[in-house]
Amino acid sequence: MNELIVGNKLIASFLMISIALAIRWLVIRHLLKLPTDEKELPRRWINSIKNAANLFIVIGLIAIWLSELRFVALSIATFVVALVIATREFIQCLLGSVYQASTRMFSIGDWIKVGDNYGEVVHSDWLRTTLLEVDMASRSYDYTGKTLLIPNNQFVASSVQNLNFMRRYVSHSISIIRDAEPINVFHFREEILKNVKEYCAPFEEVALRYNGLIEKRLGISLPGPEASVRITSTNLGKNEFTITLFCPTNEAVGIEQRLIEDFMELWYRELDRLEQDKENVNRVTKQNPKV
Repeated sequence: MNELIVGNKLIASFLMISIALAIRWLVIRHLLKLPTDEKELPRRWINSIKNAANLFIVIGLIAIWLSELRFVALSIATFVVALVIATREFIQCLLGSVYQASTRMFSIGDWIKVGDNYGEVVHSDWLRTTLLEVDMASRSYDYTGKTLLIPNNQFVASSVQNLNFMRRYVSHSISIIRDAEPINVFHFREEILKNVKEYCAPFEEVALRYNGLIEKRLGISLPGPEASVRITSTNLGKNEFTITLFCPTNEAVGIEQRLIEDFMELWYRELDRLEQDKENVNRVTKQNPKV
């Protein structure tokens, strides 16, 4: 039986692949049962086990069939050139995977930006990386439901940004554009900042600690989690009222809507006051034409 298995490379290949897959399944099953405080740790280990098993299968197949390759030794140069041309994209993806692993640019569960694509890393192998798309364009920070398959060669050809710190807290900006007249929006600054402080009070202490953690990890000095208001003018002659605050990512949209509601309430309250003043002036003018 041993001679049959050794002599028959197909059987040997089948047994090697079956054993590797069985071991992978047992190890993954064991990892899923282990208690852990870190949510992303089992996913990272499972992804590494799958990649290691795939690499073992490839090396095993090469070792089993290596003796057969010597029959093409005379044309090996032509074969290699043709192979490289035919599999150029795959080779680039393999090199990109090696580059990503060596630089540790991200891990499973991280939020990253590759080119113009944003998403959470859910799977990574030797050829591609799978992302769950995150909506950054509208700053809702929600999953769009789309799955992005990024070839690993993009990690070399495109810029890659690790946005993992944005999973918990984000520096969120809110822009409100209104007519430059008749209301002076500078009068709203103090009231809006007061409301921001009220809305952010429940997590202010945690935000300070998290801001310090980001500074320590990145080795840079950040402006801090304090809210700010900036008033500028657009190229259309309108006022742009921009509020920037440091808040939990899952709270950003809710706080944004409350602040916009507060701003609009202040706007219409001031507009009503101006209309009332105008009516009072007209009434006085009618009563006293000489005034």
